[in-house]
Amino acid sequence: MIEFFKSQKDMKRQRYQEVYMRSNWRKQMMISALALTLSATNVAPVFASAAPDGKTNAVDIAQTMGTTAQWNRWEKEWETLKNDWTQISLSPGSNATELNFAWYTPKQTKDDHSNANVPKLIIGEGHNMKNAKVYEAEQTAVKDEQDNNGETYNSNKVTATGLKENKTYYYSYDNGNGYTKPAKYTTKSTNNFSFAFVGDPQIGSSNELKGKDTKEFYNAQSNAVKSDAFNWSYTLNAALEKTDDQLSFVVSAGDQIQTTKKKLPNKDASKSEIEYTGYLSPEALKSLPVATTVGNHDADNANYTYHFNRTNASELGSNKVVGGDYYFKYGNALFIMLNTQDTNVAEHKQFIEQTVAANKDCKWRIVTLHQDIYGSAEHSNEPEITNLRYQLTPIFEQNDIDAVLTGHDHAYSRSKMLLGGTKANDYTDDEFDAELEKDMDAGENPTTKTVAPGNIKNDSTDEKDQKYLIYLKSIMDEKAIETVKKQGSSVINPEGVLYMTAGSSSGSKYYDLVPRQQTYIAHRWQEDVPTYSVVDITENSLTINTYRTDNDEKIDETFSITKSKGDATSLNAEIKASESIVKQKDAYTTESYRVFEQALTGAKEVAADKKATKDEVENALKALTNAKAGLEKKVTTTKPATVKKPIAAKKVVVAKASAKLKAGKKKVTVKIKKTSVSGYQIKYASNKNLKKAKTRNTKKTIYTIKPLRSKKKCYVKVRAYKIVKGKKIYGSYSKVLKVTVK
Repeated sequence: MIEFFKSQKDMKRQRYQEVYMRSNWRKQMMISALALTLSATNVAPVFASAAPDGKTNAVDIAQTMGTTAQWNRWEKEWETLKNDWTQISLSPGSNATELNFAWYTPKQTKDDHSNANVPKLIIGEGHNMKNAKVYEAEQTAVKDEQDNNGETYNSNKVTATGLKENKTYYYSYDNGNGYTKPAKYTTKSTNNFSFAFVGDPQIGSSNELKGKDTKEFYNAQSNAVKSDAFNWSYTLNAALEKTDDQLSFVVSAGDQIQTTKKKLPNKDASKSEIEYTGYLSPEALKSLPVATTVGNHDADNANYTYHFNRTNASELGSNKVVGGDYYFKYGNALFIMLNTQDTNVAEHKQFIEQTVAANKDCKWRIVTLHQDIYGSAEHSNEPEITNLRYQLTPIFEQNDIDAVLTGHDHAYSRSKMLLGGTKANDYTDDEFDAELEKDMDAGENPTTKTVAPGNIKNDSTDEKDQKYLIYLKSIMDEKAIETVKKQGSSVINPEGVLYMTAGSSSGSKYYDLVPRQQTYIAHRWQEDVPTYSVVDITENSLTINTYRTDNDEKIDETFSITKSKGDATSLNAEIKASESIVKQKDAYTTESYRVFEQALTGAKEVAADKKATKDEVENALKALTNAKAGLEKKVTTTKPATVKKPIAAKKVVVAKASAKLKAGKKKVTVKIKKTSVSGYQIKYASNKNLKKAKTRNTKKTIYTIKPLRSKKKCYVKVRAYKIVKGKKIYGSYSKVLKVTVK
């Protein structure tokens, strides 16, 4: 057994744990919770502080909490379970009426690539499996794999259809040794629903002997999987208990297991099967679908494709090993799962655009990918990650994505609402490896989790340090932070995107937060404890709560996005009709017109607000209508004096501007035909409708737009202006010009 406390740092953690455990009732709760069955009704344990290598060891939990008997029973069960490759996985179907299954069965003979009797899955309503349907599995041979007994396997996949909301089903499947005991699965509502979001179970990562082809390595791997699976199960159970078993499914941000093919001894991919067994072992997963994302530890091992039955799978975004992007719908939400281990962003763009176009009825759009492109731990500042960020974010914004869920960094963070992040400089993916390592070096006994002796100081005289600090400043993306309308903890009708990075869901590995919290971060947290998030979706809101697994306390405030945009058509019509009253203001009493004027001003503000809610529009319309009805005309007894019409001011005419474009390397030069004006206004965007166009004013007739993305079209229009009495008077826009950036 790995020694738990090895340093002063760990002794400090031990003292914290001892204080923490003085609450005897918590210990008693834990003793009852650590059941061998790992059932969904268990109460989760309080985790000990991380071991020296940044992980949570289940055996240490058992010893610290006095639950060794429960751990011993799990150890015995694991010795039988660890060689069973036939664990089933559940995945969301294309919509709530479908459910996908995948499982292994042994082949009949070693050289037989198809069973004579194809395995089947049976699913029906209630205990008696009323109206049961029988599905014949679609089989695929698991390539180049055999267990310790020389058995080879087939992967079996089934899609059950015609499921009804809020109904209990039971299913049984042929695992090669006959049909399994029926397992329960209950469908949920699609109007208002909840799902859990988790990051990096990475079962087996706590193995400290990675890549050594020895008996010692494989024993350590088994022990690590046993520990990680134990903790993984508690996280799932905690999420189920928190929602009173109302989770519709789980979204995983990737790295289901630790081992990748290239890191295995002798490149033997089959050694990952023990990790998949651990990952699929929790009892909760027999009734809880998981939408998995491809992580870097999944990507080089084709076994991922055999274990998970992904719906609407595409070859777009495929790394040629584990497949490409996929999507599913649930209620009014669209979930887009990207395999960003494939760096062909053009394919991801195509997939997103096609998927969104085919599912326009979905009000909520959620993307999941592995890399934490707006995270706040060790990986977040790597150029490899930030380079991917600036390729993907314009695609998300153009397709009105609401939230992007990520992992990879084993630490929790939540961004502010972000819109329009831009890349300031070009850096290679591995340019700051040495500086990143230096900046993250907390030493043996840090006073905090982010500030330590090794951190690079702002006043460093080292040239490489300064270049690194300039880079860090450039990726803070302060200008991308959207000014949002808020009601309590809810943002109202934002235009930007929320980015959230999940912490470790199993405690198999933790990373430290970066020393300097990025400007774009709203909240971050790392205390070397497994975490999970519950996301609730209704017609008009998406709400996130995030908890630590050990005591179910929240690690962040409740955060919500509310979509409730009002239709301003009637309001605008009433505003237009009210303009005639303004011209007759002298005909009304001062007080009644004042009330009307205030209502009209308020109505115009609401009508111009793209984020105005339905209630705000309706209230503004009501106020204006009532104010009009309340107008009182003045009572006059004498003939009013003749009022001379004012002499109209001479109208200023500004000629229509014209221009030509010249494409350069990552830039476009605008040459404007000179006219007798004060200056010019330039609007440009990457789309012909000039959606989210940027505007620049210049007094010069030659203006360079940069930086721009190579091989992309740039659309431009210009207009001239004159300054008269301190006010800009604009002429008409030129026609929209376009050019392809070099």
